Amino acid sequence: MPHPHVSSMDRPDRPPRVVVSRRRLLEGSAAVLGALALSAPAADRRAAAAEAAPEAAPEWNGRIDVFRLGTEPPHTTLMPYADLAQALAADRTRSPYRIGLDGTWKFAYADRPDDRDPDFHRTDLDDSAWDTVPVPSVWQLHGYDRPIYLNITYPYWGPNGHGENPQPPAAPTRHNPVGQYRRTFTVPANWAGRRTFLHFEGVKSAHYVWINGRLVGYHEDSCTPAEYDITDHLKPGTNQIAVEVYRYSDGDWLEDQDMIRLSGIFRSVHLFSTPAVHLRDFKLDTPLGADHTTAELAVTASVRDYAGGSGGRYTVDTMLYDADGHPVWSRPLRQTVDLDSGGETTVRAARAVPSPRLWSAEDPYLHTAVLRLRDPAGKVIETLSHRVGLREFVIEDGLMRINGRPVSFRGTNRHEMHPARGTALTRADMVEDIRIIKRLNMNSVRTSHYPNNPQWYELADEYGLYLVDETNLETHGIRAEYPGTTPTGRPPAWPVPRTWSTATRTTPRSSSGPSATRPAAAAPSPPCTTGSAPTTPPASSSTRATTAPASATSAPRCTTAPNASNSARRTPPTPGRTS
Repeated sequence: MPHPHVSSMDRPDRPPRVVVSRRRLLEGSAAVLGALALSAPAADRRAAAAEAAPEAAPEWNGRIDVFRLGTEPPHTTLMPYADLAQALAADRTRSPYRIGLDGTWKFAYADRPDDRDPDFHRTDLDDSAWDTVPVPSVWQLHGYDRPIYLNITYPYWGPNGHGENPQPPAAPTRHNPVGQYRRTFTVPANWAGRRTFLHFEGVKSAHYVWINGRLVGYHEDSCTPAEYDITDHLKPGTNQIAVEVYRYSDGDWLEDQDMIRLSGIFRSVHLFSTPAVHLRDFKLDTPLGADHTTAELAVTASVRDYAGGSGGRYTVDTMLYDADGHPVWSRPLRQTVDLDSGGETTVRAARAVPSPRLWSAEDPYLHTAVLRLRDPAGKVIETLSHRVGLREFVIEDGLMRINGRPVSFRGTNRHEMHPARGTALTRADMVEDIRIIKRLNMNSVRTSHYPNNPQWYELADEYGLYLVDETNLETHGIRAEYPGTTPTGRPPAWPVPRTWSTATRTTPRSSSGPSATRPAAAAPSPPCTTGSAPTTPPASSSTRATTAPASATSAPRCTTAPNASNSARRTPPTPGRTS
């Protein structure tokens, strides 16, 4: 299929220009580099500067130590709400601090990176003749490219890759389709003075993002969220977003799942707004007493000053509500947060839950935790919420137990797949899957073989399913060599931080849900590493019935070194899982 727009070299209305590489664009824009390292420590800023080297290869090809640039650390699934009523309803799509970017986008396609328009992100480019595609969707089901099914080999080996047969860490170049997306949006005037974040729930396989012609960042790991602070890139009125998606990147060596291979922005995209001092992450744990008739809610909250200059003593108030919206406690659990200017502080506190009604797949009873952030004057500046299932999953005497009772998992493997929409599932599609699963008397689902849509975990919490939550990490085609040794006898240069990031990035968004079944006693975390190690934020868990691999438990905060940025792969449990 021909490229849907004319090459910039053939446009008579365009003045002569010098074609510059993406690296040159990065090098020439101090503002972009500042955004990539916004509020980051000095090591992160040096890493961003190192990324600007003009001789470097593109991030998607052969640079396995670079898997995210300019992204925010992972966190639990959250949304600020206007008031208590909205927080109790917990419908993120109705928040006044959210703007959905799903819908019709302009779209251009190229069969390989060399054929794409490198200037597609320019604000003065005329895209009126471009095709359009819906977002979320996969472009193979909208007239471009083709689906590929494979089990234990890579889709770019053999005829599918035009005989190129790349080997790790190289990505294919002969046939590596690129999709270029554009659209506009307007930020409400009442978001002025706040932070604005751009959130992608899933993009296959790697993508770059520009706002108003300025490069914001880059992300691999197709099944975990990518989030960017775009505040400093916005302008009053209409803004433009441009996204360049590569079907294959060097990250695909870690994503060799046996499935139908599809590409594009396949999950939801939205903006959300927070105060300059933001309750950036939280984790809700629900340990039970020895007799399983008592419980407590433990709240771990991380507050960050994004703008700088707003340090002081803040407080986080958490109130637990039952399913009818009645408060469980007479007063909220209060945590004092002494916040340095431009810093981030994490605090933890716990309180007993009287006469707790526990969560299980048979009785998926959900409470709601409402967290309110107050400034030093005591004013509420942010309100968040999360569903909570009071439950405990342990392995004791060789038996898996939910709330002290042995449990038998009767389940199924499940891919995110629809005959007409591919991997771009709707909420109705997911509910229908759950109804079929329940009708067949199954109580558990393995998220084969990657972190699922965030809504899936919330539905599992609501309907009552135990989830075996997998990370986005599978290397069928090269597992005989990786891990292994090179011909020289040295271990291959596949960075531990990248694979560890893939695992740890799965946990935060769903760790507060009861459906994800993770043992209460977490496996020890590996030591932090330097070099290309990503920064691993505190895991956030609420409720969920998800069973996650031991390796996906909370990780220590590591130091980000050059070429690392905020990068991570794979998603542990989400809302609706058991922690």
